Amino acid sequence: MKILPDESLPRKLSRDFGPDHEVFTVREMNWLGQKNGALLRLMADNGFEVFVTVDRNLPYQQNLEKLPIAVFVLCAYNNRQ
Repeated sequence: MKILPDESLPRKLSRDFGPDHEVFTVREMNWLGQKNGALLRLMADNGFEVFVTVDRNLPYQQNLEKLPIAVFVLCAYNNRQ
């Protein structure tokens, strides 16, 4: 499974998905600063299957049903380490 954590999440989180998944950071993909819509299209075009974010508004701002990507919204006290 190909996973992209949002750039607002700690990069160390990438190591927590285990060896059975391909995890790339937004920085590794050279996608820093992309708006959500553009980022989701880039993900779909590059074979990503999962997007992990803390942006609770994302499902209301984007039509996620049109994309072949699962979006996981993490609810946490903060998005820092």
